[in-house]
Parts: sequence; structure tokens; C-alpha cells
Amino acid sequence: MTPRRLGIVLLLAGMLAGQVTEMPLFRQDARILFQGDSITDGNRGRTADPNHILGHGYAFLIAAKYGAALPERNLTFLNRGVSGNTVENLAGRWQPDTLDLKPDILSILIGINDLGRGVSAEEFGARYDQLLAETVKALPEVRLVLGEPFGLPGGKYTGEAWEVRRAELRKRQAIVAKLAVKYHAALVHYQKVFDEAAQRAPAAYWIWDSVHPTYSGHQLMAEEWIRTVTGLR
Repeated sequence: MTPRRLGIVLLLAGMLAGQVTEMPLFRQDARILFQGDSITDGNRGRTADPNHILGHGYAFLIAAKYGAALPERNLTFLNRGVSGNTVENLAGRWQPDTLDLKPDILSILIGINDLGRGVSAEEFGARYDQLLAETVKALPEVRLVLGEPFGLPGGKYTGEAWEVRRAELRKRQAIVAKLAVKYHAALVHYQKVFDEAAQRAPAAYWIWDSVHPTYSGHQLMAEEWIRTVTGLR
């Protein structure tokens, strides 16, 4: 390799390294599990095919970035999001899909389907609290990352309908924030990110139907998740 080509390679390597924030939480052989509903599911595959096991959303973006940046740490990224799930659905499959996988880091995003199906904020909070209590009892060393449910106006949720929905979303966001404090979890403030993004481009550019992010929206989620957990140990 000529000196010029070597210089270009080193420059590119340095640029790539500079784009990746150090992540102390991702220790050697760490297992990182993403749980939730369709937003996490991302049409993930249900086989061992590595092309599809993480879906095509924020979980995939996080795993791709740090899997490539930190290959020597032998990180394992897992996705067990299931489209349509409520917190009660999570509870029904929690043993095989979470506890048995023994994650070191557990990221949960849930709540939007509870809202859509008329589950009260109080019931949502009580069941979520119970689920987290069971989790830390079974996995006392697990690090929790809780994502707040979020949305933007779109689809049938426009005008007054959106204002009503936003008020209900805020109740559930407040519940998740309290649970994060109670269980010493990192809290990912997705709503603020999308509210700010909606000042740059229409809501549908980021979340096409008030619930499901576009690819651009998933990138925002991945970046905010990384910002939130950076520096944690």
C-alpha cells in the first residue's frame, strides 16, 4: 500500500471512529434486549437468519452501529418486540422472551397500544410496575432503559382528536418517567425529539400515521437512545 493510500485509510478509520460514541454500558459479552410493540418489532424475522432478526427500526440501527464499532466485545443484540402488544401482552410472554434470555441491558418501549385499546393510564401503570418488579427480582443486575410512548398528529388523530390523544399520551409518559425513577432506569424522551423534529419537517415525515415512525423517525429514536445511555455504567 502506498503512503498516500495508507493515509486515506487511516483518515477514514479515524472519521468512522469519531462517529461512534464510547458506550461503557456495553461491556464484554453484554446481551442487549429490545422489547415492545410494533415500533420495536420492525417486521423482524422469526428465524435465526441474521439478515432479519433485528427488524428494520431503531433497534437494528443501534445494533448495527455498535456491533460494527465494537466487534471485540462480542455484543449480542436481541429483538423480541411483537406488533400490537400491550403491557399485558408483554407480561404474558415475559418469561421466555425476556427473563430466560438473561439480558444485561433491557430496553422497553410500550404503551401506545394500551392507549389505543382504552386501557386506563392507572391500569397501564400498575401492570407495568408489576412487570418491572418481577424483572428486577429475577434479574437483579439488569440495567433498564425505558422509552416513553410518543406520537405526532396524523391519520385520524388530527385537530381536536390529536389534542385529546396528546393529553392521554402525557399521562402515560409521566407514568413511565416515575417508573424510571423507581427502578433506577434510564429514560428515553422520544416525544421531545419528535416535537422538535416536527418543526423542521411535517409530522408525517417522521411518523406517518401518528404511531409508527418512518426510517427518518427511527434514526431519531436510535440517536436519542444512544444519547440517553452514553456514559452509563
